[in-house]
Amino acid sequence: MYGSAEMPYDTRRPLLSPSHHMTLAPDQDPPRFRPVPWIHLETPHDVEAWIDAHNRSLQEHIGPQETGYGVCFTLAAGGNLYLHTSADAVILDVEADAQWIAPLIVAATETAAPAAQLWVLPDDKLVQLIIGLSSLVASTTLVSGHYFGARGRNRAY
Repeated sequence: MYGSAEMPYDTRRPLLSPSHHMTLAPDQDPPRFRPVPWIHLETPHDVEAWIDAHNRSLQEHIGPQETGYGVCFTLAAGGNLYLHTSADAVILDVEADAQWIAPLIVAATETAAPAAQLWVLPDDKLVQLIIGLSSLVASTTLVSGHYFGARGRNRAY
């Protein structure tokens, strides 16, 4: 599925028509990263290939001085959750409008829900988490500059 295929994240800014500039505020640049439609992942192999492809995209598009990078999952039923991994943890920032997904995260990862919107999961739960979320995701977008808490600011994905 993802194997050797390049992720379709493209940071080059497209040529914009004059009418498009009229919709942007005068000091507003087009977004750096664009959403990529989600392809349902069914097996651990599919998820591992997706993780490898995203690791390559992050290495290619995120500079060494940048912090708060990861992947934003836009859920089809509404809401966003932001994912960052470090050497020993998976950090999830589940926005208020995506809190409906909490029971699924608990079931998929066999962990308790945190008191706040920031989840810190063991790193060995990543594949289970993505398989659990897969049928509910509409798109993903690379992110940089998102605050994941102190642990999420270290460079590792």
